[in-house]
Amino acid sequence: MAVAIRGGRGAGGGGLGMGLRGFFSYRIFVSAMFSLLFLATLSVILTTHPSTSHHDPALPSVGNAYVQRTFLALKSDPLKTRLDLIHKQANDHIALVNAYAAYARKLKLDISRQLKMFDDLARNFSDLSLKPTYKASLFEPEGAVDEDVLRQFEKEVKDKVKFARLLIGEAKESYDNQLKIQKLKDTIFAVNELLVKAKKNGALASFISAKSVPKSLHCLAMRLVEERISHPEKYQDEEPSPEFEDPTLYHYAIFSDNVIAVSVVVRSVVKNAREPWRHVFHVVTDRMNVAAMKVWFKMRPVEGGAHVEVKAVEDYAFLNSSYVPVLRQLESLKKQKIYAENGVENATKDVNNMKSRNPKYLSMLNHLRFYLPEMYPKLHKILFLDDDVVVQRDLTGLWNIDLDGKVNGAVETCFGSFRRYSQYLNFSHPLIKERFNPKACAWAYGMNIFDLDAWRREKCTEQYHYWQNLNEDRTLWKLATLPPGLITFYSSTKSLDKSWHVLGLGYNPSVSMDDINKAAVIHYSGNMKPWLDIALNQYKNLWTKYVDNDMEFVQVCNFGF
Repeated sequence: MAVAIRGGRGAGGGGLGMGLRGFFSYRIFVSAMFSLLFLATLSVILTTHPSTSHHDPALPSVGNAYVQRTFLALKSDPLKTRLDLIHKQANDHIALVNAYAAYARKLKLDISRQLKMFDDLARNFSDLSLKPTYKASLFEPEGAVDEDVLRQFEKEVKDKVKFARLLIGEAKESYDNQLKIQKLKDTIFAVNELLVKAKKNGALASFISAKSVPKSLHCLAMRLVEERISHPEKYQDEEPSPEFEDPTLYHYAIFSDNVIAVSVVVRSVVKNAREPWRHVFHVVTDRMNVAAMKVWFKMRPVEGGAHVEVKAVEDYAFLNSSYVPVLRQLESLKKQKIYAENGVENATKDVNNMKSRNPKYLSMLNHLRFYLPEMYPKLHKILFLDDDVVVQRDLTGLWNIDLDGKVNGAVETCFGSFRRYSQYLNFSHPLIKERFNPKACAWAYGMNIFDLDAWRREKCTEQYHYWQNLNEDRTLWKLATLPPGLITFYSSTKSLDKSWHVLGLGYNPSVSMDDINKAAVIHYSGNMKPWLDIALNQYKNLWTKYVDNDMEFVQVCNFGF
């Protein structure tokens, strides 16, 4: 019984084992068949050649050929993948070089050298793979890739790629419109910044130059005052000479606080005058410099018997704030505030109006020219001269000019559209627009022959007061003397021949020497005054030759003339 049971178990176990072995043998068989089928299929795919179509063998980087080479590289040689990547990089740069070359031809740019370089570079890329060495070692479909040859090929390609990138980088600046536009904007902005900075620096320099007193001038004034204090008995005030009021003589008005400049004006007039004893100079200065001015002409009497009268502004009692509008305006808190606000820092923001902020316009000396008939009531004519002029010939002919009943004889300065009334007056103001012509020609102060009788008849001083009162807020013109002069003598100015008065020697290096040599009066208008270090050298000797270098204080104060 026991045997029968064991036999039964053994028979059952043997049947189950045979079933499992049969199942696993079947799976192994199926897997083996699929593996063989896969390998056979893959072998067929990889060994099949492309169609017989003739593809360009130079750079086969696209299409079926590129796919085939990629499969071949995976199957046979990893160097072929590297070769394909090099080909792709070369192709990309060929396309880029050709694109820039085509763009250059389209624009018809005159860059034949650069175009030739583009064409040569593209050709070199294409010809590189056709070299026998590379073609045999790298591009034979069945051959293996020679690593040494591939390394050399890669080096040549990279060199050409590097050169192509440099060439394209240079060309991009010429062909890339956006880059060109941005570069142009940057250049314009940079130049504009430099221009603004230069204008501000120039304005600041002019402002400082106008405010500053050179050390030599300060020294001269101090030495002259010291001389008066040391020897008061030599410099007692004398009784006015009758020549000062003689209308038959030639009278000059010079208003300045610069001793050396006034002495040059007087000496140049006298040295070129045919009858110097008939010339009378009325010099008016401020209280600070009147003593120095008197000592100078006492120590250095004018040659030829000419007469010099020296006075201070304060000697004319009628010149007070109750009568003179500009004095009242300058003394007012409002005007003081304007000038405080328009100091050096703010002044540089408005370069065009810098001249109106010159400190000399705060001085009454600059406005005395509007009160000549009252200052010299017994005279009929007077010649007004600035202190920065030099006289080169006899001026008595000016007294013989018929002014046709006009008050002011002056040289006009306009040319083209420049120096017209529109540049000096505010024609957006209805009063100015209604009364004056913006295209009217401006004239110059500096040498003006005034008919004082016509002045009194036309009541020019009253007209000046009328307009000056209207301009208290400076809406008609900026604070200066030429604009109110243009208004006051608008219809009462006689134009003189330009040879009487040549301007610009204080700012214009291009003034014609022929015009200078023919001029009766040359004017150093501008900031480069001849007594300053910044003077224009080509004109400086025309002024320095009239400096009294024998005067001991001129030598001591080291003017350097």
